[in-house]
Amino acid sequence: MNNATSRMLTRIKSIYMFIHEKGTVTTQDLVDEFGITPRTIQRDLNVLVFNHLVHSPCRGKWTTTGKKVKKTS
Repeated sequence: MNNATSRMLTRIKSIYMFIHEKGTVTTQDLVDEFGITPRTIQRDLNVLVFNHLVHSPCRGKWTTTGKKVKKTS
């Protein structure tokens, strides 16, 4: 796995953990917390949605789905 892919996966895992810990967050919360562009956050969220790990109960808000995941490094 190359460095860019490794960084992306680490960032996506961090985003998932942040949402899981906070309960419900906004896209802007994620932008502020991770210091990356809204477009990058959206791409990362799309990966999480595709894997049924997060969903958007209303526009611009995100929460975890409750799907069981292994949260180790």
